[in-house]
Amino acid sequence: MGDKLLFCAIALIVGLGIGSMIGFLIRKKLSEAKIGSAEQQAQRIIEEGEKAAETLRKEALIEAKEKILKEKNDAEKEIKERRNEVTRLERRALSREETLEKKIESYERKEEILNRKIKEQSELIERTEEVKQSQLEKLEAIAGLSREEAKAELIRSIESDVKHEAAMKIVEIESQLKEDADRKARNILSLAIQRCASDHVSEATVSVVPLPSDDMKGRIIGREGRNIRTIETMTGVDLIIDDTPEAITVSCFDPVRREIARLALEKLISDGRIHPTRIEETVEKARKEVENVIKQSGERATFETGVHGLNPELVRLLGRLRYRTSYGQNVLDHSIEVAHIAGMIADEIGADSVLAKRAGLLHDIGKAMTQEVEGSHVQIGIDIARKYKENRDVIHAIEAHHNDVEPQTVVAVIIQAADAVSAARPGARREDLENYLKRLQKLEEIANSFPGIDKSFAIQAGREIRVMVKPEQVNDDQMILTAREIVKKIEASLEYPGQIKINLIRESRAVDYAK
Repeated sequence: MGDKLLFCAIALIVGLGIGSMIGFLIRKKLSEAKIGSAEQQAQRIIEEGEKAAETLRKEALIEAKEKILKEKNDAEKEIKERRNEVTRLERRALSREETLEKKIESYERKEEILNRKIKEQSELIERTEEVKQSQLEKLEAIAGLSREEAKAELIRSIESDVKHEAAMKIVEIESQLKEDADRKARNILSLAIQRCASDHVSEATVSVVPLPSDDMKGRIIGREGRNIRTIETMTGVDLIIDDTPEAITVSCFDPVRREIARLALEKLISDGRIHPTRIEETVEKARKEVENVIKQSGERATFETGVHGLNPELVRLLGRLRYRTSYGQNVLDHSIEVAHIAGMIADEIGADSVLAKRAGLLHDIGKAMTQEVEGSHVQIGIDIARKYKENRDVIHAIEAHHNDVEPQTVVAVIIQAADAVSAARPGARREDLENYLKRLQKLEEIANSFPGIDKSFAIQAGREIRVMVKPEQVNDDQMILTAREIVKKIEASLEYPGQIKINLIRESRAVDYAK
């Protein structure tokens, strides 16, 4: 039984081995068959690819040949067009060359003709010069004058005619300009003055302190003069105690010091206690009060004129002008008035009224320091304005308001006009007799300094000067020119309010006697 099972197992194993061998052989045959089929298919695909590649190569070759042929045709066409263009340009150049040659020939012919005409003209000029010389010699012989004498006579004649025409033209132009300028100026100034309409500002400049009785003079002087010395030392003024009843005169060039002294004296007299210690206390109080008044006055001036942004020191200097007068006119009130008038004039002519007001208010600022700093109030004002960084136009207006320099801006001219209007109106200023007579004398001296003047008379308080000319030396035409020269010299030499009329008179007299 066991052997049978063993045999069956062996047979089974052998059978499985044979089956596996047969399966292997079958799979090998199948694989070889598939490989052969794949090789055939691959060969077929390769052949088809080669045929397709050949076809594409032929198509690409044909397309390339067509493209080359097209480009060749395009190139030939472009070459042909360029050749045509070159040919056209060559023809055009040949045509221009022919035209240029013709022009050159024409110019050569014209040059030849011109040279011939120049030669003929030169010959004609030479013949004319000969004839002219001959005629001049004949004229000299007939007239009895040499060429130089005749030339001088001709120049004198022409000069006389030109002077006459110039004088007449000057009269005509001046008349027209004056008429137009006067009309416009009257309108502008009348509007400005009417709108300003400030009071007369003439004031007394002498500080006089009234006393309740003459006994007070002794108390003010004090024992051995100690009180009066203390007052003069503390205030820097001179007290004049004379025979004037019940009054003491305070004398000082500095108006602020004079005001401090006046105010201190009034307080001392009112209090009745007058001794050195009390004097020092009272003077110090008066100084503080005056400084406060100065500050308030400066602020009032800026408020009234609408001028803002001033340096505080400039405001203080403006306030000092409250105690400064010029020909009896209060300088602070004058500055405020000039600012108002300048602003109105600027509004009328379309200028900057704000800048004009500022320049008008500050134009006399130098007068606040004239007692402390050397120099004219104009130069001091310029230095002050520059120190506090004022506008350049304002500085120039200060510099030019008395014609120290020629005004270069509209604002500077406006300030000159406003300053003259404020100073020249009736009641604004007073002038002492000595200065008044000196001004009249200077006017007459200027007029008499010109040749041909017989006499001159300053009349109408110096607003007019009548000049008598010598009729044998100055003719009617020369009178106009002489008047103009006198005007220029007066404007350059004198300072005066308003205007001065120059009236020249030429008188011809015929005198004979009946016998």
